[in-house]
Amino acid sequence: MKTPEDICPDFPEWPERWQSVKKDIPYGRGLLQAMRPFVVHLISKGLSKKTIRTHLDNLWLLGGEIIRSVSNFDNYSIPPKENLMRSVDEDGGPYCRHIHSEAHQRSYDATCRKLYKFLLATRQKG
Repeated sequence: MKTPEDICPDFPEWPERWQSVKKDIPYGRGLLQAMRPFVVHLISKGLSKKTIRTHLDNLWLLGGEIIRSVSNFDNYSIPPKENLMRSVDEDGGPYCRHIHSEAHQRSYDATCRKLYKFLLATRQKG
């Protein structure tokens, strides 16, 4: 396991699957580009495939919610990486309409917190 595609072969196709309108696709590609280093980081930590898959599932939901919001409000002017950073914090992630249990909410928020810490750390380095 070295790349997100090793665990989730359809990872590169997420932007097309998130889209509501055509201009969602390039925005989604930007989100994916911003998420990729985080997933590679998780893989490099030696986490189990199942754990990384759970994080990927939660990132899929997060990306879908970000794209939905951007598309609904025609807010493509915020760069995808910045929007990703704005969408997560020390408490977790944005509301996700596809989560229907407390356990899943905790898992989603845990992924979003990890992503937030990663983005913060890499932003401070770069």
